[in-house]
Amino acid sequence: MPERFFRRLGHGAFGAWFTAAFLAVALPVVGLAALLPGLHRRRRLVRSGAAACFALTATRLKVSGLHHLPDGGCIVVANHASYLDGIVLTAVLPPRFGFVIKREMTRVPLAHFLLRRIGSEFVERFDAHRSANDARRILRRARDRASLAFFPEGTFRREPGLRRFHPGAFVTATRSGLPVVPVVIRGSRAMLPAEEWLPRPGTIEVIIQPALPVPPDEPVRSLLQASRQSILSELDEPDLGSRG
Repeated sequence: MPERFFRRLGHGAFGAWFTAAFLAVALPVVGLAALLPGLHRRRRLVRSGAAACFALTATRLKVSGLHHLPDGGCIVVANHASYLDGIVLTAVLPPRFGFVIKREMTRVPLAHFLLRRIGSEFVERFDAHRSANDARRILRRARDRASLAFFPEGTFRREPGLRRFHPGAFVTATRSGLPVVPVVIRGSRAMLPAEEWLPRPGTIEVIIQPALPVPPDEPVRSLLQASRQSILSELDEPDLGSRG
């Protein structure tokens, strides 16, 4: 019992420390992003802020496979296990990447403002007409050789496992011809599980897998399944894609 008590006390202290560090970094970053001209400069600023958040809390961020990212445009698809995942990819990916995010994030004022300032795209999940408009806008960016990052599961749960993928990232890749780069995030679920607000101490590992080329006649489903298998090969979590 005492050991469990002190463990929980330590987790609570770390969570408070992490939250304080995050706010100490995030608030100045939002203010500077409001004033700083140039999309690339703002992305570099936010990338540095995300990395600083992990450094200030002594959270180890292990990254491998950066050489697998193509020099030109590409589509990154990553598993989604925690609210930390967006901060993780922001810290890891080069500043040329924009993020594709569910439109519900527009209800969080400061986050919405910052995400727009760094060129994020928002997608509607429940209104078919707006969803189609969002998809066309994102496809135009991809055809301009932009680099985009998606969480194709769309959401996350406490339960470990890779959930089913929505096809949007893979439709974008097949219609634009951009290669798909699967990315594995490990450790974020244990550090900040769903329905909890304070992170625990932990190590986060990011594994960038080899890019998947997209031939002109590549079926969307084949590309989706190949990406899933690439992520599952390093994820150490079960495949929940057959559910629902």
